[in-house]
Amino acid sequence: MTKSLQDQLIKYLTDAHSIEQQALVQMKAAPKIAGDPEIASAFEQHETETEEHGRLVDERLSALGASPSKIKDVAGAVTGIGFGLFAQLQPDTPGKLVAHAFSYEHMELAAYDLLARVADLADDVETAQVARRIEEQERAMAKRLAGLFDRAVDASLRELSPDDLGEQLDKYLEDAHAIEAQAIQLLTKGPELAGTSELASTYEEHLHQSQEHQQLIDTRLKARGASPSKLKDAGLRLGALNWGMFFGAQPDTPAKLAGFSYAFEHLEIGSYELLRRVAVRAGDEETQAAADTILGDERAAAEKIHAAFSNALDASLEAQGAGAR
Repeated sequence: MTKSLQDQLIKYLTDAHSIEQQALVQMKAAPKIAGDPEIASAFEQHETETEEHGRLVDERLSALGASPSKIKDVAGAVTGIGFGLFAQLQPDTPGKLVAHAFSYEHMELAAYDLLARVADLADDVETAQVARRIEEQERAMAKRLAGLFDRAVDASLRELSPDDLGEQLDKYLEDAHAIEAQAIQLLTKGPELAGTSELASTYEEHLHQSQEHQQLIDTRLKARGASPSKLKDAGLRLGALNWGMFFGAQPDTPAKLAGFSYAFEHLEIGSYELLRRVAVRAGDEETQAAADTILGDERAAAEKIHAAFSNALDASLEAQGAGAR
């Protein structure tokens, strides 16, 4: 492989290693706050897999004469601790935990998908095999989490009386409105950072959808005599602004942005899966229908972004002088 391509492969491996450090912190904390034995068991099982993933990535780095990035690993571990604290402080901890873990698994899926593609370009068969092996285990964990949404909602609502369900549904709608505010902020910046016309078009299309989604959620809140949370909306918009600045400063912006966007779509999918279930329990058919409609759009957007990974990676590699196919 060329020196420039090997350098890129090492960067993707160090990114994967730091992601596993962050995941390991989360896997260790999650069972204690899961609120349900089956949910806890899923995280305990994946903790063992996560430890193995870190070891496998470390071995591939050593084989290439490199080592993990201490700075990236520390940052990942600190972020993992912050995630655990965030989930624990929520009134619906099991639901937030499962939805965010579902999104994180898809971030890992994206990272290993891109790593495998770089390894293929570099003719590094061993790294490609390791990446795809880990990717399959991350996909299996994502499927396990998707099968736990019902239990997560049950655990989150367990202590509530039926009379409190309406108020809880309003809170889930507020969360959905805030997530759409974050999505809109991210997607506004997306086209100029996309690196390819295909992805730019996808981000533009989904920006319009996200604006429609937010309006739909706003309508449901008003119909229920409630309103969006200005604090939640502002907080997530600020987070999106920071992410936009982060991606703009990366040397491989198109690929990193595509991977993050893919994970963010699954955060939205997880959030709307929860909202839908709470609406069913609260007997609100209109909100259930709205969640179903939005879920279809989010899933379609995730598929379009994933389909553009190859072009996004080519754009990133070309921008760094590592060549494209």
